[in-house]
Amino acid sequence: MSERLNSAGDAVSRIGARLAFGDRVDLGHEQVIPVAFWAGGSAEGDGGIDSDRRAEGGAVGGVAIPLGAYVGDDYGTRFRPNLIALLAVCTPLTLALGWALPRLIKALKK
Repeated sequence: MSERLNSAGDAVSRIGARLAFGDRVDLGHEQVIPVAFWAGGSAEGDGGIDSDRRAEGGAVGGVAIPLGAYVGDDYGTRFRPNLIALLAVCTPLTLALGWALPRLIKALKK
């Protein structure tokens, strides 16, 4: 079971590299390479009731979040962020900072 899961984990790692950087797409004078944050993992379990009945299992999974794209054109190569992902990250960060900053200033004044 462990060898099967290790080979599945290796396959997920290879797939992860393809998910983090997509295939280049030519759009007119621009070349676009999509970029994503990718995280994945694998797990296995072995639980037995007795020596005759043994249960084994495993799982492999992952998630990819689109971050933006590298765009190459006549002016050079630059990164263009995915604004929706940027807002999804910045909104909770801004709320947490807005909550913590007054408390930090109050603590430093004492």
